[in-house]
Amino acid sequence: MRRLARAAVLTVVAVLAAGCAPATRPMEAAPVTDAAWPAPAGVGGPDATAGGAIDTSCNPLASLAPTSGLDTPPGSTMAKIKERGKLIAGVDQTTYLFGFRNPKTGKLEGFDIDLVNEIAAALFGTADGHVQFRAITSSQREQVLKDHQVDVVVRTYSITCARRQDVQFSSVYYVAGQKILVPKGSNAESLTDLAGKRVCAAKKSTSLAKIATDPAKPVAVSVPNWSDCLVMLQQGQVEAVSTDDTILAGMAAQDPTVKVAGGAMTPENYGVGVPKDEPDLVRFVNAVLERIRGDGTWARSYQTWVGSRLGPANPPDPQYR
Repeated sequence: MRRLARAAVLTVVAVLAAGCAPATRPMEAAPVTDAAWPAPAGVGGPDATAGGAIDTSCNPLASLAPTSGLDTPPGSTMAKIKERGKLIAGVDQTTYLFGFRNPKTGKLEGFDIDLVNEIAAALFGTADGHVQFRAITSSQREQVLKDHQVDVVVRTYSITCARRQDVQFSSVYYVAGQKILVPKGSNAESLTDLAGKRVCAAKKSTSLAKIATDPAKPVAVSVPNWSDCLVMLQQGQVEAVSTDDTILAGMAAQDPTVKVAGGAMTPENYGVGVPKDEPDLVRFVNAVLERIRGDGTWARSYQTWVGSRLGPANPPDPQYR
């Protein structure tokens, strides 16, 4: 018993002695330096042939004439889609105003999404429950059509001769113009003012081709999605973003510190992408477009999403071959 008591006393003394011992010298903190912002995944350089903007070997805007109605004859592509029960559409989910996911509802919304729903409604009578959206990047648009992973691509998809070698397009449903997005304190109005500066665009886009081949020699920076460009601009990793005014308007609506600047450098004619071997679906989509141009549906969708930001507009006149 005494041995246990003595051991306890010695333990207490040892603890107290340790508490009175001089404190050891603290370690020096690691030096603090300025850390660079991490770049988004998939950042790359220029691609001068992106989107086929250089190829002028055809009239890219001439599509197949529409069907006389919205029939879906047996054996047609449309009949197969109806049998499946869903229209599969490749779309964007990151471009505000045209194809984006509403954070409150979780649903996809925008001008392009409205068009997908109109095509589905023409097939099924209603779009409700009959659309399967597949979110894709700009660089995936041709491949998902070539692989028949989707029925249509409706994703701010500019019609070009080079792209027509791999896929088919509807008639033009929207005409945009390439401009630049810069911080509000910037005086830049065009790519000429951005010589030697880093300018962001999406991979395989016609906008990237314009940046990469511009005589002023801006430094093209490519990313998978347009939203990555906005992040890089906000963080000072690029001096500007250059793409269609429709996309830039959505960015400016989300961030009051940036502005859309200058005039349009190139026209961008949007079409619905369709697999190369499905001309009947092209004609069907063109019939849908004819209807929405004439009955006010196009105008209502435009006013809902774009009109207040880019001003009044009319649906573009179709061209057929």
